Parts: sequence; C-alpha cells; structure tokens
Amino acid sequence: MTHTLSAAVTVAAVAAALLAPAHASAAAIAQPPVVTTDNETPVLYDDEAGGNASGDDPAIWVHPTDSRKSVVIVTAKEGGLRVYGMSSRELQSLPATEAPRTDTVAGRYNNVDIAYGLHLAGRRVDVAVVSDRYNDQLRFFVIDPAGAAARTPLTEVTAADQSFLFNPDREAVEGEQTVYGLAVWQPRPGETYGVVTQEGTTRIATVRIVEIDGKLGYTDIRQLVMPSSFRLPNGMAWVPCEEPGVLPQLEGVAVDQASGVLYAAQEDVGLWRLQLPLGPRSRPTLVDRVKDFGIHDVYDSETEECKPVDPNAKGYGGNLLTADAEGVDIYYGRGSVGYVLVSSQGDDTFAVYQRQGTNRAVGSFRVTGVGGVDDINGSDGLAVTNRPVGKYRQGLLVTHDEPETGPDVDEERDATNFSYVSWGDIARAMSLTVDSRAGNDPRFR
Repeated sequence: MTHTLSAAVTVAAVAAALLAPAHASAAAIAQPPVVTTDNETPVLYDDEAGGNASGDDPAIWVHPTDSRKSVVIVTAKEGGLRVYGMSSRELQSLPATEAPRTDTVAGRYNNVDIAYGLHLAGRRVDVAVVSDRYNDQLRFFVIDPAGAAARTPLTEVTAADQSFLFNPDREAVEGEQTVYGLAVWQPRPGETYGVVTQEGTTRIATVRIVEIDGKLGYTDIRQLVMPSSFRLPNGMAWVPCEEPGVLPQLEGVAVDQASGVLYAAQEDVGLWRLQLPLGPRSRPTLVDRVKDFGIHDVYDSETEECKPVDPNAKGYGGNLLTADAEGVDIYYGRGSVGYVLVSSQGDDTFAVYQRQGTNRAVGSFRVTGVGGVDDINGSDGLAVTNRPVGKYRQGLLVTHDEPETGPDVDEERDATNFSYVSWGDIARAMSLTVDSRAGNDPRFR
C-alpha cells in the first residue's frame, strides 16, 4: 500500500527556508584545498565491449574484526555491480540480472547502501541494498562475513514479485520515472528502512525492509512530494530549468542514523534536510543552494541544454555547490559531531557541512591524482566511513570519477571508475576532526 503525504507542510517549510540567507561561509569563497589519491579501481566502459558498465554510486562495507577484509561495492548501471578490496582490486563482478518477478526485465543498478544485522533465515546478515531502475524496485545482496577473503562476497536474496516503488504497472515503469537514489535507515534494532527517490520527479519514499519466505523484500511504501518551484526573496517564483516533462529530481541521499535526519541533494536546487519518518514532522529545510539558484533559464531543444535568459543575472545561491548537487554521505564523530559531504559535480569539488546544529558550511576540497591516478572529475556518488579500513586508519572516502582519464584509458569510450581518498588527508587539508571510534552501523554504536 502506498501513502502519499500532504504537500502543504512542504510548501510552508520552503517559503520560510528561502527567506534565509544562503548557508555558506566566507572560507568557502577561497580556492578549495587539494587532496591527493594514488588508489583507483579498474576502468569501466559504457559500451557493448565493456558490458555497458557505467559507474555511479559506491558503498563501503566495514568488516567487524579485520579491517583488511572490508570491501567497496559499486553500481555499474546496466553493467551490474562490482566488488573491490581495499587496494581497489576487483573481487567480484555481478551482472544486472532479471529481477525475480513474473514481469521481469534485466536490471539497471543505480545506487547502493549497506544494511547491517538484518534477520534472515534464522541468522543475522549484512546486506547491500540496490535500486533497480528498470524494475522500479529494490534488490538485496547478502555480504559474506569473510568479506574480501570470500570467493563470492555478494549473493542475491531478493524476494519474488516486490511492488513497484513509484509506478502502478509495468507499462508505467517503461516510462523510466523509476527508483533512483537510495539510502538505508536503521533507527533501532530490528527495524530497517530504505529511503528512495524517483528519477525525473521530486518524490521521496520510504519502505520497511522485511523477510519474506527466507528472502528480503519490503512493505509500507510512504511518499512525500518535495518542492519543484520556489518563491524568491524578490517575490518572484522560480522553477529550475529542466527538459520538458521533467521536474528537478533528487538523487544523493543519506540518513543520520543517530538522529533520523535525512539529507537529500536536489540536483539543480541544493541540499535539503528533513526528519524521518516521513510525516508532518518532516518539514524540509534547505541547508544550502546551488550557485545559480534563482537564475531564470530557458530550455534549448536543439542543444538539449538550459541557458540563462539574462547572462548577467544574479541569483540567490550559495558558494559551495555547482549544479548538479549529487552524492551525499555522513562522516560520524562522537555525539552529534561530524560532517555531511556532498558532490559538487559542476566544478569537480566536494562540499563539507557540519553534522550538528544547522549544518553550517565548512568549505570544500578537490581531489587530484598522483602516481598515475587521474584527477576526480564530475563526481556522482560518494561514500565515506570514519572506521579504519585497510591502510586507511583514519577513515576512507570513495568517490565516483567521470570521465576517467589517463594514458591507459581509451578516451574514445565512456570511461568511469572510483577513487579511494584518505580521510586523514582530507582532515589535515581542511582542519577537520578525525574520530575512528564512532560508527554509522549498529555494530559500532
């Protein structure tokens, strides 16, 4: 059963949020510091020869006792999933198989997150949860406790014939406004939820993840419609420019497991926060806006791009995010200390906000490659952990890179991959906190 929540609460919250000044600090205006990386995964190619593999979103699974056995799981869209070890070596490649349903088609895996300690067939398991766009549903993969030492770290355990998340039937699913972004929320032992967004719309939904006949599925779909138009401080209405029939979508989402606060990146708008569960208390607040927020554009059907009506117009945006605002994740410290990270895809940087309070902007950084590794360009998804994993004793950031470049890359093909960045290096470059004792999963709370 699907419950669509009233949008009236949202409208009131948006009006109040947009009257406040943009949430950026003076430090954000300075040139972002540079962090280096020398560790990246093998190249994925989005063509027939490469299995139509286009990297998009990563998740980090932390081994409970031996950090060297931790793994990184990434989506490759029509190319399925890839599993990498801490040295970025590929451990497993899983195709985007048909979903277990009567009206099935081959999958397209968009986003991934980790659920820890789920009950399944009389045991506790850790699970990679994946959004499948072509089937408008979630897919579930049990993680072998041996992690990087396992022959096959992931095994699918998706229950049969799960409900479409946003569409009434297969014909509607073919319109491709299907499940997109994904985060896991585990508010208390025994309760696990998926938080998802819809491609091409402003809908956010939650589902409760449950065991069904020895497999994993979901129930209790609840939806909330986020804003698609905005009242500016000058009294005018502003609608972000999109191609016809498309609304300003959200993709990157992350949930603060301690507070139940959802952070969601609306690509052409900015970073939102709202309280879970979805309902009257959610009341979205716009934490920060993209730089061109409020600038009126018009869609050019020939170039398929948006162009400003007035090239000299001044908007009401912040200083950190250049559209698209993409991946989101949380670096945890003790209590409410920590940081919210957002991919600023339009200028190849990463924005950092405080986790506590009103999420004050801290600044941003960029990542350059050394030792034969290329710079990070156009990052989409990202994942961060404060836990020691492999040689990254102060935590790890994993980020998507597109296009992947370098002397061994065929730049005539659409090349993507993922880079590993030491949190210790980021912390030193930006004077941030390092705390490897807190955690974002039930095992370390």
